[in-house]
Amino acid sequence: MARGARGGRPAGPKPRIQLVAALVGLVFLVVGALGFVPGVTTNYDELAGATHHSAAKLFGVFQISILHNSLHLLFGVLGLAMARTLGAARLYLAGGGVAYLGLWLYGFAIHQNGAANFLPVNNSDNYLHLGLGFGMLALGLLLSNQYGTGGRLDAPLDRP
Repeated sequence: MARGARGGRPAGPKPRIQLVAALVGLVFLVVGALGFVPGVTTNYDELAGATHHSAAKLFGVFQISILHNSLHLLFGVLGLAMARTLGAARLYLAGGGVAYLGLWLYGFAIHQNGAANFLPVNNSDNYLHLGLGFGMLALGLLLSNQYGTGGRLDAPLDRP
C-alpha cells in the first residue's frame, strides 16, 4: 500500500475530521470578512474597535466589533492551517469547542453593558457560542474516534 511522501498514513482521501476542520475554518473566514461589509453588517458606521459600545450587528442579529471580526478571521486561518494534519484538526475542533464554551460562560457571566464586555457579545452571540462550542467539541471527538493519536503505543510499566 502506498504511503504518503513522509511515510505517514497511507495515501488516499483525507480523513473527514480534516475536511470538517477546513470547512469550519473557511466558514469563520467568511463570517469574519462579512463583518466588514456594509449591508451585511447593520449599523456599520457604528463599528467600534473593542468595546460594548459597538452597535454594529452581523446580519442584524450578532453584535460585533473590529476585534470580534479580527478574531473570526484569525480563527479561520488557524482552522485552515490546522486542518493539514489529523492531530491538529482534532485539536482545532475539540479545543475550539472548549474555547467557545468558555466564551459562552464569559458572555453569560458578564454584564452586557459593562466594561468587561470588550469583545462584545449579546444574547444572540451567547446562544451561537453555546451551539458552536458543543458542535465543534462533538465533531472533534466523534469524527476522530477511529484514528489514534499518531504517537507510539503506551507500554505499561509492569510489562517488558
